[in-house]
Amino acid sequence: MGLDFSACNSFLFTVSFQDCILDYSTFIYKKLKKTVFADCSLKDVDFSNTDLSLAVFKNCDLSSAAFVDCILEKTDFRTSRNYAFDPSENKIKGTKVSHAALAGLLQKFDLAIE
Repeated sequence: MGLDFSACNSFLFTVSFQDCILDYSTFIYKKLKKTVFADCSLKDVDFSNTDLSLAVFKNCDLSSAAFVDCILEKTDFRTSRNYAFDPSENKIKGTKVSHAALAGLLQKFDLAIE
């Protein structure tokens, strides 16, 4: 349970995932630019310090996934669910999110969103 992709050699490292269960995996410090995650379970995955620019999360469950010091520029989260990250701790210019997910982006402010 949970794969440590951060231990993989970064030289020519490219991946894409379709219908995968990647729960409890770690991608710390990986460059995953333009990576596609489609119909995946990504619960409790650690993406800390990861470059996810232009990545696509299509219909993924990102419950408790950690996004800290990430590059999320132009990353597409629109069809995924249960994601939350602090916009002040990540680079998010052009990141695509759904209206329903806005509460997860403001979670640290403890707002009562109705």
